[in-house]
Amino acid sequence: MLLVYSNKITPRLTYTFKHFFTRILKIQVDFTSKVEDFIAHEGYKLSYAKQPFGNEIFIRSTDLLFEQGINDIEIKMGEWDGVQCFFQTRQEASVPFDIFAATFYLLSRYEEYLPHLRDNHERYPAEDSLAFKHQFLHKPLIDIWAYKFKEVLKEKYPSGKLKKREFKFISTIDVDIAYCFKHKGLVRTVAGYFRDLSKLRLFDLWYRSLVILGFKQDPFDTFDDLISLQKQYNIKTIFFFSVGGYTTFDKNTSSRNVSYQSLIKSVADYAEVGLHPSYFTPKDESKLQKEKLRLESIVNRPIEKSRQHYLRLDLPETYQNLVNLEVKEDYTMGYASHFGFRASTCTPFYFYDLEFEIQTPLKVFPFAVMDGTLKDYLNLPNKKSFEVIIDLANQVKKVDGTFITLFHNETLGNRYRWRRWRKIYIDMFKKLTPSA
Repeated sequence: MLLVYSNKITPRLTYTFKHFFTRILKIQVDFTSKVEDFIAHEGYKLSYAKQPFGNEIFIRSTDLLFEQGINDIEIKMGEWDGVQCFFQTRQEASVPFDIFAATFYLLSRYEEYLPHLRDNHERYPAEDSLAFKHQFLHKPLIDIWAYKFKEVLKEKYPSGKLKKREFKFISTIDVDIAYCFKHKGLVRTVAGYFRDLSKLRLFDLWYRSLVILGFKQDPFDTFDDLISLQKQYNIKTIFFFSVGGYTTFDKNTSSRNVSYQSLIKSVADYAEVGLHPSYFTPKDESKLQKEKLRLESIVNRPIEKSRQHYLRLDLPETYQNLVNLEVKEDYTMGYASHFGFRASTCTPFYFYDLEFEIQTPLKVFPFAVMDGTLKDYLNLPNKKSFEVIIDLANQVKKVDGTFITLFHNETLGNRYRWRRWRKIYIDMFKKLTPSA
């Protein structure tokens, strides 16, 4: 157990230290503001203050973990033993910056509460982030700091024994559109035929007919393959289903469709499922609640996982709504336009609400890469896309973190822009399977 001294114990402080030590380094942590208790402690101990007491591990504190509210903070980047850092401190300490204030700044998404421009889907732009501007978006920087800090602990306490966590890989699948041709309803099916005719897409016209008549597999219906791969390679896979109404941005099969309901139930028998809230839910708790209840009525169990459609995340409101509806896990934390670690960690963490200054029960699972980012936003060739995925996975492996990918069911259909992406997905499983 690590005892931390601070003259003031705040929610920000306990939140940050527990993520850093308990979740990343697997070290239990306790706190005290009593000098005599700290001095008498014989195990691991660390003082987080303006001055050290003696020769303990000492981190000179800045003000961030003792403040409330949001301030426009000037950030100057520095370096700690070859690794980028900020909130440098002038006084001699065990590390040359306030590693915990920096962790909180990145983990809480402090910068996303500051005034900023939004992209065309009302999202916080990756390009505005500190991680993108200073080229560490592709690194789980908080975890890297923690593993370097572990060496400080080992040097100070050479006889101490520290636990080691294990690398995990989670594959997540967003079901924006379950079927390319099937189960669209009469109006949408006829409109599809006319669209193919007007653009002289004769092959699509022929293929659409074969699928509707049952002679061909719908190219987006890859669910049996996805379930089979999960079982074959022993890799956890989570499916996020959309059950909202039809809009410009929500074009899935109707949730009232019996075949679609049967698909969701079937997948839920073999894998974990979550809600894929529709495009206009990030600020609409009532709409979100209706969709959650709708999916729960289909699978006959509570829905505790969620990922926003189009990755539309508006802090803190979107997460506050999820907390109110007792959603326990969110998988939206990542960017559409760039791969990497939006919160600079590859370790699931609890959402800290800066508006109310509390740690919430909502656990955030940050993903590192999305298929559409590589293919559509960055226009990378298939070989380079696979290299990016494996490079990110290797970054996570170095710190024994959790590597999460975001693919879509249609990606494995191997048609249109997703030609040969089925191989990328399978090769990724082969490379990252626990027995590899």
